Amino acid sequence: MTENEYEDEEAAEEFKIASFVDMVRDCSRIGIPYSSQGHLQIFDMFVVEKWPIVQAFALEGIGGDGFFTMKYELQDVSLNLWNIYNKMDPMSLESLLSEDLVAFEHQWTSFFANFDTEIPFLLELSESQAGEPFRSYFSHGMISSHITENSPNRQPFVLFGNHSTRENLNAGNFNFPSEGHLVRSTGPGGSFAKHMVAQCVSPKGPLACSRTYFFGATHVPYLGGDSQLPKKTEQIRLLSQIYAAVIEAVLAGIACYAKTSSLTKAKEVAEQTLGSGLDFFELIPFKAALRSKMAFHIHAVNNQGRIVPLDCEDSLFFVKTAYMTVYDIPDLLGGSGCLGSVVFSESFLTSQILVKEKDGTVTTETSSIVLTAAVPRFCSWLVEDNEVKFSDKTQQAVKGDESFLGTFLARGEGAYLYSSNLQSCPEEGNVHFFSSGLLFSHCRHGSIIISKDHMNSISFYDGDSTCIVAALLIDFKSSLLPHLPVYFHGSSNFLMIALFPKSKIYQAFYSEVFSLWQQQDNSGLSLKVIQEDGLSVEQKRLHSSAQKLVSALSQPVGDKRSSLKLISAKLPELDWFLQHFSISSISQEPVMRTHLPVLLQKAEINPTNIVENDKVIITIVTGLPGCHAIELCAFLVTLHKEYGRWMVYRQIMDSSECFHAAHFQRYLSSALEARQNRSARQSAYIRKKTRLLVVLQGYTDVIDVVQALQTHPDSNVKASFAIGAITACVDPLSCYMEHRFLFPKCLDQCSQGLVSNVVFTSHTAEQRHPLLVQLQSLIRAANPAAAFILAENGIVTRNEDIELILSENSFSSPEMLRSRYLMYPGWYEGKLNAGSVYPLMVQICVWFGRPLEKTRFVSKCKAIQSSIKPSPFCGNIYHILGKVKFSDSERIMEVCHNTLANSLSIMPVLEGPTPPPESKSISQDSSGQQECYLVFIGCSLKEDSIKDWLRQTAKQKPQRKALKTRGMLTQQEIRSIHVKRHLEPLPAGYFYNGTQFVNFFGDKTDFHPRILGTVWSLCGTWAVRLGVRVSLSVKQLSARATHLGPRSRLGSACPQTGTGNVQGQTFHFSL
Repeated sequence: MTENEYEDEEAAEEFKIASFVDMVRDCSRIGIPYSSQGHLQIFDMFVVEKWPIVQAFALEGIGGDGFFTMKYELQDVSLNLWNIYNKMDPMSLESLLSEDLVAFEHQWTSFFANFDTEIPFLLELSESQAGEPFRSYFSHGMISSHITENSPNRQPFVLFGNHSTRENLNAGNFNFPSEGHLVRSTGPGGSFAKHMVAQCVSPKGPLACSRTYFFGATHVPYLGGDSQLPKKTEQIRLLSQIYAAVIEAVLAGIACYAKTSSLTKAKEVAEQTLGSGLDFFELIPFKAALRSKMAFHIHAVNNQGRIVPLDCEDSLFFVKTAYMTVYDIPDLLGGSGCLGSVVFSESFLTSQILVKEKDGTVTTETSSIVLTAAVPRFCSWLVEDNEVKFSDKTQQAVKGDESFLGTFLARGEGAYLYSSNLQSCPEEGNVHFFSSGLLFSHCRHGSIIISKDHMNSISFYDGDSTCIVAALLIDFKSSLLPHLPVYFHGSSNFLMIALFPKSKIYQAFYSEVFSLWQQQDNSGLSLKVIQEDGLSVEQKRLHSSAQKLVSALSQPVGDKRSSLKLISAKLPELDWFLQHFSISSISQEPVMRTHLPVLLQKAEINPTNIVENDKVIITIVTGLPGCHAIELCAFLVTLHKEYGRWMVYRQIMDSSECFHAAHFQRYLSSALEARQNRSARQSAYIRKKTRLLVVLQGYTDVIDVVQALQTHPDSNVKASFAIGAITACVDPLSCYMEHRFLFPKCLDQCSQGLVSNVVFTSHTAEQRHPLLVQLQSLIRAANPAAAFILAENGIVTRNEDIELILSENSFSSPEMLRSRYLMYPGWYEGKLNAGSVYPLMVQICVWFGRPLEKTRFVSKCKAIQSSIKPSPFCGNIYHILGKVKFSDSERIMEVCHNTLANSLSIMPVLEGPTPPPESKSISQDSSGQQECYLVFIGCSLKEDSIKDWLRQTAKQKPQRKALKTRGMLTQQEIRSIHVKRHLEPLPAGYFYNGTQFVNFFGDKTDFHPRILGTVWSLCGTWAVRLGVRVSLSVKQLSARATHLGPRSRLGSACPQTGTGNVQGQTFHFSL
């Protein structure tokens, strides 16, 4: 309904009910999502019968077919839908990122804020107070859920120090945490805790992650000389090193699982990586003790947050969580007691694309994204007074007049420190620039001092633009590692300080630091300005991440796009993964290896080199019947012969099917053979480039034509043709069957990935016509990249539009190729089923030989529109196509009638080459009698009704009267015959006595004996002048012959069939 029609509430409600009735009309079984997700209810058909729209089904004049639940078989499909909703797809992933992940990260923000506000009293903080944000988030979200998950892996918790033992972690009862476990008393020997483990779980979603954070500094800032770590700091540093190795192990396990989908292999890789990490931190003596206490596991979680088997069929589309825990770590530095456990877990999603290689083998291309990577993996708080005082003392010493960092130059907030370690996130803090180094201070991590004595080189990149992040690139020496937090240790000793445009520190650096640092000082270092080509791959990655963060922070707050951009900045691999996941989630059909880089937007195809010169370019023009596609084809061929030789393929209309793939393939084979023979004997001057124009007018899905070419049995033929562009013709007058209900395949013929141009063939003079505007907006939604062309009746008036239609590389462009794989998975190997036509459009072809009466034919066609019926459209004729001969001319005429537009086109058939005929066509033409045919297209058409309609358009023959037997003659008919025949001469032996006819035997009759005797006795049927044929049985005939005497008696010598003449009347008899 239109908006104006919908304003009438009563009409709108009736339309809803009528639409519902039409929707279920041809159904036998109906599935109903009876239960909402997470709230399974017993299916009750009587409750369904009480639904208002179902009750309205029985209203007379609308449904009128009785009770809904008695007519249809109802089935509860709630569980089936839940299984679909529980899988991850691009839309649910976007919802997860923009809603669930934002809420999930907000809980961690509240968690950190809780600690930051309690810093003066941090030692008195309890596990209950610290974990309150996680516990409230989880418990409140589970209130409305009737499905519980009791696994410890799906429970939030916060445990301090030595309270984080295996027993407590596996208890699974974290809803009532103890108030007595404080930071002050949960360390070894009753001292304060060195760390804590925390886990947050989404109550109705798949997200969950756990972290290990530390109470105390994990490093000692550089103060101009070598300084030893205190024992307490050494313990924390040891735990942080173990934790860093655990992180590496979990990420390696995730990467291995993404490639192999094997938990066993992932566990092996995780264990090996843990050992390598311990070696890197020189913890070799502790490897055996730690590996025996290690546990690694991966489990899959559906979209409702429920654990599902990892080996189930659909586990690929579930978010998974990888855990690693090192339980009950002893005091490895010689102390007594247990330090507690180290826990780390991440939620991740994998993507897998099947790739078909050139040799036909199928391999996999995988990708993965850690969804919870933005949650800080490292964090520490200074809890003791001496630590806080030491941090303040460090900053005061650096800022002093005689600081080893030299003269103070500038300071500012909002600087971001990036590390080459993939585990770490960028840290925002304050930066102080000095003549011989810099100081980066953070509210949680303390101070990080980088002197030029620890630098190998220092570079600067700003992209020569004030809109690009200015990056200070520092390559430092290994001697700086003890003075950096553990999570800044990476494979390459590299740090980047990002200064965002328009910030105060950005301006201060240029005005106070830039020129001075460019001068060489005592250390021999000077700031070098580099261009983009001077950046390494790693530096480009970090700078790109910083630039994304600037772009995201500049977006207005609250906008959905801004939240997605911010998440993309926090998860640098997200954009790449979304490209990968959009392909893998569509289907498990393989992708060609040569196409994969284009689909993932890794590489571009040069359009000029897509099609080789020796290939035949195929231009496809499609559309519904009556859309003027044939007129557009004729216009192109007539106007543009300079493009080369033209071959035109028009689909077979004289059959019951719209498109014949086998016939099209045979045509391509014969066309290629003819082209090769012609090229072999003709000169180069005559050998022009050949183009094939394919015209499809009907309810044909364009993908069927593409797949017919792709699956051609002859590889040489397949390699010799290439589709240049596909154009769809649309007539706004004949697109809607009723209201806004489109004809089948209307939008499919304009679909994205196949069609480059859409030609509108009516209402072009009034470009703001409501019907045209509405249809353009609808097609634009289905195919945003299509070019719109206005061509009244198929006549194109602009050269640019003609070039678009005749393009040689539009179909093969990267954008079209990617859309094609997304819209039609399996198309390249012809595995896609285009789907049935609904409502079912019947195509009936009637062959005939007689000429039609033009006047009658025209009037009958014009009268069809008034007989169009509403839904379900049974018996409606929408299109009439074919070739006929009219009685006023000997020429064959091509007719095309469009019922909705009420337009009739009658044109002489142009002589020219035609495609190789089908066997059916050969059989029709071989008789030489039936050279005309008409194709009727409509809903639920019957051949007998179509033939009756067609007979009324031809000149009528005298109607042959029905045969009658003797028993069917009435007395009135017999008397009528007698009145006309009673004066004829009597046969021998009969006389008339004035009242009756009498013979020698005395038999009397009221009727002439020649009528009742001779005709009825000697012939089975006699045509009288009234057109009545009389039949007698053999028994009756024999009885009559007995009365005629021996000369007339029928015997064995009497012929069984013959012709006779009685009183000038010719008759035929058979016995």
